[in-house]
Amino acid sequence: MCSEKGSRCTSMLLLALATAAIIANLLLYFPSGQVLEPDKITDLVWFFHGFLGAGFLVMVPALLLLRRGGEGYCAHRCRMLFPVLLATQGTIGAMYCVVISSLGLLSGPFCDTGSGNYTYPFRNDSLKENYLFNQPTWATCKEPENIVLWNTVLFSILLGIGAMEAVLCLSQVVSGLCGIFCGTCIRKGQVNITGL
Repeated sequence: MCSEKGSRCTSMLLLALATAAIIANLLLYFPSGQVLEPDKITDLVWFFHGFLGAGFLVMVPALLLLRRGGEGYCAHRCRMLFPVLLATQGTIGAMYCVVISSLGLLSGPFCDTGSGNYTYPFRNDSLKENYLFNQPTWATCKEPENIVLWNTVLFSILLGIGAMEAVLCLSQVVSGLCGIFCGTCIRKGQVNITGL
């Protein structure tokens, strides 16, 4: 956290990832580009893991970390506590996205198997016989068209985004805690700090 350039780059990357997570979560509400009734959408989409977890809970810390940077910022240990708390919030949000996305991948999509009733045909599969590793079983879902591919791609994207955000936010937490407990990288005379 004492590297303003490093925090700034991390914040910019987190903003881009949070925006991508929001877009991916939004696309999950429109399976294969179709507008469906809310009760025909996979239940795990309603946990808002892309909007809330990897989106909002990461975007707020990223914006505030971008805004709070500046010369002399890292010279104060008390000032460094707030970014650590924000990065912790981002880590929690990203991990929430990782957990929900993993569950979404494991349980599979909510689809019509041809009987006219929507169900989760892959929800009780074992890992050995999981639909993710057995692409011919994807034909089980008849409606919406290509729903298995749609859900698999978007939940995988959200899983990857959440994992990257968690690593970046956790690195900010570790960096900030090192700065708080071990001192900052600012040496005397390196930065002109007024008002001390």
